[in-house]
Amino acid sequence: MTFRDAPPLVPELAVTDLTASLGFWCGPCGFAPDPRRAAPGFAYLTRGEAHVMLEQGEPERDWFGSELARPFGRGSHLRVLVDDLEPVLAGMRSHGIALLHGPAEAHYGVPGHEVHVRQIVVADPDGYVVRFQEMLDDASEAGTTGA
Repeated sequence: MTFRDAPPLVPELAVTDLTASLGFWCGPCGFAPDPRRAAPGFAYLTRGEAHVMLEQGEPERDWFGSELARPFGRGSHLRVLVDDLEPVLAGMRSHGIALLHGPAEAHYGVPGHEVHVRQIVVADPDGYVVRFQEMLDDASEAGTTGA
């Protein structure tokens, strides 16, 4: 992968402990570091087409707008689409990571049809909320939606 091959949107998360964050993201979440992007205090991670950057927090940066305080990422969450939710769920359980939600099935209405997913929601060591979803099927008609 080159810099130009990266997805057009890749979240960069400020973290307080890069080692702990790598243990979460590369352990039960199934991401892997891209060695070509290695730098002190920084990691570029991929899991299929999902990408995320982790950077040990730099308090002197002025674009955060205010002091970082846990839980980080308040009001947002990251969605990661996976082929099979079971290995992620097993990894969370084996690492003792509490689920914030799920596992649960949900239906989401999209124009012209409805999507059926199985999902879990967890928080990383700094409190960033991550939702892992497995597509179960697409129904032909829109119906109820989930949150």
